[in-house]
Amino acid sequence: MTLSKNPAFNLKAVLQETNIAADTLRAWERRYGLPMPQRTAGGHRLYSQYDIETVKWLIARQSEGLSISRAVDSWNEKIASGADPLADVAPSAFSASQAALAISTSTNTSLDTLRTQWITACINFKESNAEQILNQAFSIFPVESVCTEVLQKGLVEIGSLWYQNRASVQQEHFASGLAMRRLDALLSASPAPSRNKTVLVGCPPNEWHTFTPLLISLLLRRRGLNVIYLGANVPTQRFAETITTVKADLVILVAQTLTSAATLQNTALALKELHLPIGFGGRIFNLQSNLVEHIPGHYLGNEIFSSLEEVERLLKGKVNENKFKATPQQYLVAHRAFISKRTHIESTFKELTQHFSANPEDSNTGIQFLGDNIIAALQLGDMAHVSEEIEWLKTLLQSHERPVQELAGFMQNYSRAVDQHINGHGNPLKDWLKMQLQSIN
Repeated sequence: MTLSKNPAFNLKAVLQETNIAADTLRAWERRYGLPMPQRTAGGHRLYSQYDIETVKWLIARQSEGLSISRAVDSWNEKIASGADPLADVAPSAFSASQAALAISTSTNTSLDTLRTQWITACINFKESNAEQILNQAFSIFPVESVCTEVLQKGLVEIGSLWYQNRASVQQEHFASGLAMRRLDALLSASPAPSRNKTVLVGCPPNEWHTFTPLLISLLLRRRGLNVIYLGANVPTQRFAETITTVKADLVILVAQTLTSAATLQNTALALKELHLPIGFGGRIFNLQSNLVEHIPGHYLGNEIFSSLEEVERLLKGKVNENKFKATPQQYLVAHRAFISKRTHIESTFKELTQHFSANPEDSNTGIQFLGDNIIAALQLGDMAHVSEEIEWLKTLLQSHERPVQELAGFMQNYSRAVDQHINGHGNPLKDWLKMQLQSIN
């Protein structure tokens, strides 16, 4: 009786029958083309009995001492000679009813459904449920799909719920912690690099959000690259030292906020002297695309998988560097003036608002937020960058049912404090504050 080549088994069924690890099986498919599953309309892998026996045959050759690459060579040699390596293999008892159950389990479980379930588990602080959902997702879908469609999009949705005042900071942090822990585990379990290219990935000073750079590190590692992940808030000098030590072929910098986009610019300018390609990206460049022209380096794009292809092009030397736009002189003058007078401005602002009913903690947070973003925008040559952040803040206040007059009063007193301490050197800032007051009132 010949082995059926009819696709009938999902990934979970194959893993149960062969005891192979999901990552190993996917690596064999990607690198060697064995086995060769078909796909359902929903993108699920479906394997035949012949595929299952192919996996068993390869495992058997490994147990005899062959490497997987040599086992694949042996398989291909037999096929090339006209022989079927599985000609003498009888079908196993793992058949029709199990296949039907496997297919129904697979096709009724979509990535959208799993993401919704994972978000619900996180919102309710159900750690074991959240982990079980991820385990189920990874048993059915490729690592890349689960990381982007469940974890990445899931965190975006939870962040949106927080922004709408429908989720707490604790819930967001709980979900982020689970996602980061899973990415860490996947990165640690990744195969050793198979390519002789080294990529350095990290966040510039004052950038603490690490999900995106960690995800990029994982996906590049799974492509066989030697990826060195440095994490959050990396001083520029540490980047330079590590680049020299490991002889990196590419450095990737990731920023999520306007303030870290400014520190990314500083880091990129310093690293240019080392004459290696610099890739960059992150949320802030997706939201404010004109920021890209202020960064020396190569923008990797606003979508994770296209970013990976851009990395491949950079490593091959096939991408021209972005045209870098220098900051206008009046902005540099205003930047220096604001930094030198910031302490006085904030002290005067507190005096002007001491009789207001605003929460002191909220007021201090607002002062820090606005001051940091003003410095970043002046450095990057366009105060409109702060306008985007103010619009974000307006919506946040509305979601928390706070009166817009709070923001209007805040900005009015801040403008008065700036006028009192910056004379003749802060036109970009003063003009922007006037525009903001007009738009808020």
